[in-house]
Amino acid sequence: MPAVPVRPTVEGVLIEISVLLGFGCLSGVTTVLFGFGGGFITVPVVYAFALAEPEHAMHVAVATSTAVMVVNAGSATLAQWRAGRLRRDYLWPLIVFIGLGAVLGSFAATMAGESVLRWLFVAYLALTIADSVVRKGFVSRRDEDRPRALGGITTTAGGTGIGAVASFLGVGGSVLTVPLMRRKGLPMADATALANPLSLPVAVIGTAVYAFAATGTASGTAHLGYVDLVAAGALLCGSLPTIAVTRRVVGRIPDRAHAIAYLALLVAALIAIVIR
Repeated sequence: MPAVPVRPTVEGVLIEISVLLGFGCLSGVTTVLFGFGGGFITVPVVYAFALAEPEHAMHVAVATSTAVMVVNAGSATLAQWRAGRLRRDYLWPLIVFIGLGAVLGSFAATMAGESVLRWLFVAYLALTIADSVVRKGFVSRRDEDRPRALGGITTTAGGTGIGAVASFLGVGGSVLTVPLMRRKGLPMADATALANPLSLPVAVIGTAVYAFAATGTASGTAHLGYVDLVAAGALLCGSLPTIAVTRRVVGRIPDRAHAIAYLALLVAALIAIVIR
């Protein structure tokens, strides 16, 4: 006999919304300072609250993350553009190939099992952390280093791969684009600024696919496909005001400290998703 779902109490709903608001504020900070768009923050927290419906938990978490990223990354992109931190030569045509890869990755994710999606997310984080620590040029950047142009293969094959992996895991792509830009000699402030517009095609395409990939989940009308509308709304209520405040401090953080903080946040996200 199937288990009867437990109706959440008013207190439980208020606690959940309060936690989501808090993590929304944190995602706003990470969007501006690290270019995350919220993916590494929102996926673990929405996954935790979606465990009441385990057959959908990771899909709901990834889909909701992409929906939040559309707004967060768009807002941060506008702020970075006004501040003059976006470099067109690194955006175009890389953003086109990231969009192409996002189409492939989003459709692949809707067909993947929950456990596969979760552990690929874990592996993705672990490999990114290890690569950023071992490979020269991420944590430390010499003042005499000059930015280098993106190659043709990096732009085409690399961009498609970034889009596919990012949309498959609902993380926007900043975890790949920021290390890439660092290896090309860009300071952290510029690398993270570029991560926001480069995340937009992943977020928009991923949200559209997830919204129409399912007619609903166990939670019913509170979802648009796999997207949890209540969770997305609470996260955005926390993130948008924080983005407006945090953008004022970008560029004031020492480059090395900025890079180390980026890696520390990746480690925190890895721990959060593993212990669930």
